[in-house]
Parts: sequence; C-alpha cells; structure tokens
Amino acid sequence: MSIEENKQAQTKFGEAINSGNLENLRNLVAQDVKDHDPAPNQGPGPQGYIDFFSMMRNAFPDMKVEVETLVAAEDKVAFAYTLTGTHKGDFMGVSSTNNKIEARGMQISRFKDGKMVERWGSSDELGILKQIGVDPV
Repeated sequence: MSIEENKQAQTKFGEAINSGNLENLRNLVAQDVKDHDPAPNQGPGPQGYIDFFSMMRNAFPDMKVEVETLVAAEDKVAFAYTLTGTHKGDFMGVSSTNNKIEARGMQISRFKDGKMVERWGSSDELGILKQIGVDPV
C-alpha cells in the first residue's frame, strides 16, 4: 500500500468514528491488530474498537475527533487530534453531567493491505475525567 492509501484508510477510520458508522471499522482494522495502548476493557480486533467507540458515543453522543496534523511515512500514519463532546451518558462509572469536554491525543497506526495492524496512542483521559467532575485526588 502507498503512503497515500494508508492516509486514506486512517481518514476513513476517523470518518467512521465521527459519523457513528462503526461497522465500517471491520473493513479498516485487521482481525489480529496489535494495540499497544488499548482502552480499559477494550477487546481484541475490530469488535474491540467498535465496542469502545460505541461506549464513547453513548457517553458523548456529539463526540467529534478533529485531526490537527497528520503525517505519514512508509507503512505508518501519525496524527494529533482534539476530541470534543458533551457528557450525556455513563462514562467510566460517571453518570451524565452535561459537561462539555475537550481533550487532546496522539496516535500512530501501522497499516498493511489497507487495514490497521498495529496502533500506539495516548489521550488525555485524566483531563476528560476532570472535565466531567471527577476529582482524581
């Protein structure tokens, strides 16, 4: 796959998340994907991503991920993003607060044959919790 095709696959991944068409992730994530930084309770393969983003969209129905910058080389795509949304449902045991959130994150994805086969990432989970009223102390 070319660098451009990998960037397009990553873009489609983001479009699936933002649109809520999470079943599209089955075409973009390899069954044996290696996630070096999985979310809490995230299961394996495409279904793990579908379940995680379903939970996120239930907690933050207006959730949007905006890519701030994206770079690619060889088989990897890296990007920085901002996640926004309104807390309308359960998130990590915290009931709806109607608080707006904004959190930054970064991810590197490795692609093979148009599918993500490996992922590294970090997002400001503590920032999200603080914004919905959880005192970490």
